[in-house]
Amino acid sequence: MSQKIEKVLITGATGYVADQMLAFMKEQYETVLVDTREVNRRGEPIEGVNIVDLIDPHRNKYSDLFEGVDAVIHLAYKRRSGDPLDHFNDEKQNVEMAYNVFRSSYDAGVQRVVMASSNHAADWYEHALIHNGGLDIVGPYDLPLSDNFYGWAKATYEHMGFLFASGGMGEGGDGASGSAATGNLLAGNLNTSRKMGVVMVRIGAPRDIETEIYRGKAAAYKRDLGAYISPRDITQLFHRAMETPNIENEYGVPWQVVYGISNNTRAFWSLTSARKVLGYEPEDDSEITFRAGINEILNDSGRVGPLN
Repeated sequence: MSQKIEKVLITGATGYVADQMLAFMKEQYETVLVDTREVNRRGEPIEGVNIVDLIDPHRNKYSDLFEGVDAVIHLAYKRRSGDPLDHFNDEKQNVEMAYNVFRSSYDAGVQRVVMASSNHAADWYEHALIHNGGLDIVGPYDLPLSDNFYGWAKATYEHMGFLFASGGMGEGGDGASGSAATGNLLAGNLNTSRKMGVVMVRIGAPRDIETEIYRGKAAAYKRDLGAYISPRDITQLFHRAMETPNIENEYGVPWQVVYGISNNTRAFWSLTSARKVLGYEPEDDSEITFRAGINEILNDSGRVGPLN
């Protein structure tokens, strides 16, 4: 991506994550704000929010908001409710919303989409292996496996982002209707369309770790110390995800998956891609930020290991 980032569209603009970076983004860029409400979680009005339902498949209702935009930050999502087996229904709508954002961005010529994925896209590794000592760290390109529909949706965002980044959204053959005689089965859709840059940020725990709620829960405390990301670090990460000129992977596809955590002593997710590709340099470490609580609740130190 060679053009300068001047205009940024932010979805979920009144939400918790957006709240941590909105002041910086407004100072640095012309912003287009999108959400389904006009106030943040504190009940404070956010000036200039466009009230839009991005789940609506009729993209012409909001496609004009994407025109002239250089980069999109997608933070919006629909909350799930009810029985875990029914979470598919809400998460399917979140997948549809992600498609609408990718598609609207693509159609408008947006150069870079930075989308909020989640650590839950690959949380099976954490739940099954990390905390019982079966695995030390999860990498951003380990096969995304989740044990819940929330994580499934985030992993689906990531794969969908790859489609828009791969240059295969044109009129080639996808293997289903392509003919061997034409060669489409060999080349597929590759190089039939432009490659839109996509960065998927697997956000960790973007919230303060309050000592009181972890009393008697040392295992959960250690976990969240490893997952923590501070407001200034999450702002830096999203900023670099937009501004880094070249995000191509080793195969020339401008698509990256990065974990969103601070420089935590107890980290169990890898920051390799965030550091090497985006130049991310987290400034905070939960071990220092929350040292008073650590001294109070924990008697050991170091990385997350067996939690029993």
